[in-house]
Amino acid sequence: MAPSGIHLTTLGHRIRHHRLANGHTLDELGALVGVAGSQLSLIENGKREPKLSLLQAIALATGTEVTDLISGEPPNRRAALEIELDRAQASPVFRQLGVAPVRVTKGMSDETIESVLGLHRELQRREREAIATPEEARRANTELRLRMRAQNNYLGDIEKLAEKQLKAAGHVQGALTHRTVSIMAEKLGFELIYANDLPHSTRSVTDLENGRIYLPPASIPGGHGLRSMALQAMAHRLLGHTPPTDYADFLQQRLEINYFAACCLMPETAAVAFLQQAKKDRNLAVEDFRDGFGVTHEAAGMRMTNLMTQHLGMSLHFLRVDETGAITRVYENDDLPLPMDVTGAVEGQRVCRKFQARSAFTQQNRTTEHHQYTDTPSGTFWCSTQTGSSTDGEFSVTVGVPFDDARWWRGRETSDRAVSTCPDEACCRRPSAELTERWKGRAWPSARVHTHMFSPLPRGAFPGVDDNEVYAFLGRHADE
Repeated sequence: MAPSGIHLTTLGHRIRHHRLANGHTLDELGALVGVAGSQLSLIENGKREPKLSLLQAIALATGTEVTDLISGEPPNRRAALEIELDRAQASPVFRQLGVAPVRVTKGMSDETIESVLGLHRELQRREREAIATPEEARRANTELRLRMRAQNNYLGDIEKLAEKQLKAAGHVQGALTHRTVSIMAEKLGFELIYANDLPHSTRSVTDLENGRIYLPPASIPGGHGLRSMALQAMAHRLLGHTPPTDYADFLQQRLEINYFAACCLMPETAAVAFLQQAKKDRNLAVEDFRDGFGVTHEAAGMRMTNLMTQHLGMSLHFLRVDETGAITRVYENDDLPLPMDVTGAVEGQRVCRKFQARSAFTQQNRTTEHHQYTDTPSGTFWCSTQTGSSTDGEFSVTVGVPFDDARWWRGRETSDRAVSTCPDEACCRRPSAELTERWKGRAWPSARVHTHMFSPLPRGAFPGVDDNEVYAFLGRHADE
């Protein structure tokens, strides 16, 4: 048989190319190598795989080498077009249409094949940009969350890359400055520009041709600030990202750029030293970690999940919960019982009302961290929660650990304790028997319908981004 890995269509085209170059018909070459012309035709059309001995005979008869015959490169432009069309018409995307494939003949012009290929390329493009359903998005997000849990939410290669970039920019210690971020961008060949007319569907826009990264003129309330957005934009280039092929790829890229930004704002070496000393002092606190590196409370809490299991051997959980109790961001590897739908997705589910992540909204003093022990069917957990607000409404950020690890944290002496039996609906989802008896059949609430329930995920290589806005924006700024 021919060497493995050879694409039969390409092999057939290369044999035909050398046969014609020598002026042989199928029957003539067949006679020279000891096979019927019809058998040779099947080989040239990619329908049959030749033995190595036959390839050697063909190479000898056509004055070439076997290595030339089995090259993966099409012999000419016409062959390249025919090979691409053959593969396109064999794809599941085309075959599911039930349309008969186009049969290429000698008399068919290159322009005709190009036109048909154009239709196939557009079909493939539309398939790649197919609107993802909410179910597909939840599945992709769940798979990513579980994959990160399996590796302690830790990406060692990105940690090393970030520290290398920081060192090259001269950053040694302390909070990362805007100036240092600008130097990092300059070393990659980019200039940071703050624009008032950034497309509303983007956080930043990178002009690859002119070496510019456009950012908004001010930090986003509740967000990571301009430093993080600039670092995320640079991360796409440093990590060699290409346009996402599907929603899962988009989520993976978003995770990686967020991770890179966090690594730069809270470098591994300094951050681990900080956390190890705090543990030694039995004084771990999200707010200290936050203030030590000049980041948001949420960023500090999430960064702890990257480092504490890997370097301190401590499992933990992180929750960002909105004012309705719905989880908007989550990580856990300590077996905290979390609500999930039938697909295993946690995002969008409402946490137990007994959890501090939800009850913190009722606290009078909400500028400091609140602590609580919670007894659950999976054991007792200690947590620290702080609330905040953004343009999307109020939210809480919680970092917690199993009971035995609470001894390393400030706030372990709290007397606040709650009991959660969720997912038992009697815990906090089902009204009491007294309330049910009093009001069942006597109330008619008008539900608020969330419009996003009916909205498919946006299509495009970069979901939610309006290409028309982006290109118009770049056009306005290109000559500045």
